[in-house]
Amino acid sequence: MIFRIESVQRAEGKKYILLNVPNEKIEEITGLLPGMKAPTLVPLAKEGWSSMHSVIEEDDFWEVIGRLKKAGAEGILVIPIEKMIF
Repeated sequence: MIFRIESVQRAEGKKYILLNVPNEKIEEITGLLPGMKAPTLVPLAKEGWSSMHSVIEEDDFWEVIGRLKKAGAEGILVIPIEKMIF
């Protein structure tokens, strides 16, 4: 039961974000998103682009989003996190 409660508490104040990034900007944008271990990358059907998935602190959200857009990120989606299990 404690495990379940802790998973909900870990998720508080965090958001899951997905964004499209030009492949030549992956290293720069990865530096802006610490994630849990590292952001997840998935190639897009459009050559030269990838989808990056990460976790971000809600308190840092607007500042980080501004930096991501400036670095070339597009199509940013923000999803609430219900539980985080390690």
